[in-house]
Amino acid sequence: MTDMTAAPSSLSTTKVPNRRRQLIAGTIGHLVEWFDWSAYAYLAVFFADQFFPKQSGAGLVPLLATFGVFAVGFLARPFGGLALGAFGDRYGRRAGLSLSIALMGGGSLLVAVCPTYAQIGVLAPVLLVIARLVQGLATGGEWGAASAFMVESAPSHRRGLYSSFLYVGSNIGKIALTGAGGLLVAALGEQAMEGYGWRILFGTGALLAVVGWWIRRSAEETAAHAGHRAGAIERPGVFEFVRRYPAQTFQIFGLTLGPAVAFYTWTAYLPTYAVTAGGIDKGQAMTAATVSLVAFAIAQPFVGMVSDRIGRKPLMLLYAIGFIVGTVPLLSAIGDTVQSLILVQGTGLLLLSGTTAIAAAVSVELFPAQVRVSGISVPYALSVAVFGGTAPVIATALQSAGHAGWFGWYVVACTAVTLITVLTLRETHRAPLPE
Repeated sequence: MTDMTAAPSSLSTTKVPNRRRQLIAGTIGHLVEWFDWSAYAYLAVFFADQFFPKQSGAGLVPLLATFGVFAVGFLARPFGGLALGAFGDRYGRRAGLSLSIALMGGGSLLVAVCPTYAQIGVLAPVLLVIARLVQGLATGGEWGAASAFMVESAPSHRRGLYSSFLYVGSNIGKIALTGAGGLLVAALGEQAMEGYGWRILFGTGALLAVVGWWIRRSAEETAAHAGHRAGAIERPGVFEFVRRYPAQTFQIFGLTLGPAVAFYTWTAYLPTYAVTAGGIDKGQAMTAATVSLVAFAIAQPFVGMVSDRIGRKPLMLLYAIGFIVGTVPLLSAIGDTVQSLILVQGTGLLLLSGTTAIAAAVSVELFPAQVRVSGISVPYALSVAVFGGTAPVIATALQSAGHAGWFGWYVVACTAVTLITVLTLRETHRAPLPE
């Protein structure tokens, strides 16, 4: 089969990669990245007190401070997108992905061995911030390189399907994390989990990163990047993507904004909110998150395949309209039962799959090969940093101030920006990748 994703005609004789091996390498690597990245948010309720002492009469202070460090990690993502994006465009998608996972594993290892505030004082949260910054750099470059790698490795009529496996991998990573967390809570008890159990999961993430790095190093470079080595494509400048493609850059930012807020609200904040406001047991909250993420992961390939048949825009419109109409009622439906949390999380994530499954394909279809990783990475990382990473902080602060209901309208407003951006897109599911 002819590889329709090889951009320049001069590269038409480039060897087509082993698609199955590329799909496995991309999926497993992304799985490990998101196991490590998500561990912080999911385990925050267990270690918050150890790094940020609780103030009298202000029980949410440690959690708020811990989510503040969560947001700090996002501040590094645009810089990671800029640096690793340029690296991926110049030296290859495979090289960029290998560097990204190495940085992620290093950050997890630092958290796993980091002393507490009681042991070394203020240096403890400082080390926590450094670890999160390193992980932020890694994640900033991960999405663009992984998107280019997966979609460039796909046959032209299955780009949506291949795109969907990035979220399959990331969701399996989060499922493995929450499942392991739930088992540890059951086996050790909450007191032991708060004492040392959370460190086990961060250490596991560091070990998995070594495995992921080896798998990524064994993958093949995509045909679309082969011209860099052959000298057929001029190596771009760091900001070449925005200079030559400003409209596409802003489209990536807008397309990312709403889903980023929704994603981190539904996956990072809702379990914590259910514990602190709804009184749900921590272990039950993790179980609910696991069930919801399983449904979310299963939905991804089906949405990807549908997009390859009917197009990308109808599915993105379905997500946006669904969230604009349904966010406030869904958030209001969270009660004191695990069933209510599963219903709210599952419904929101299934709606969100209308954009997450095809986000990589849509992004790759906007930029030519020579600036593709940078063009995707930087606006994506910036949008996630400004809006996605701050969503749990904003939600927790509003909850602390007694205005938890306001947050739903914030999600609606962010989704409206994405809806407007979707309307500016042309349909690309049957078009060749830009050269």
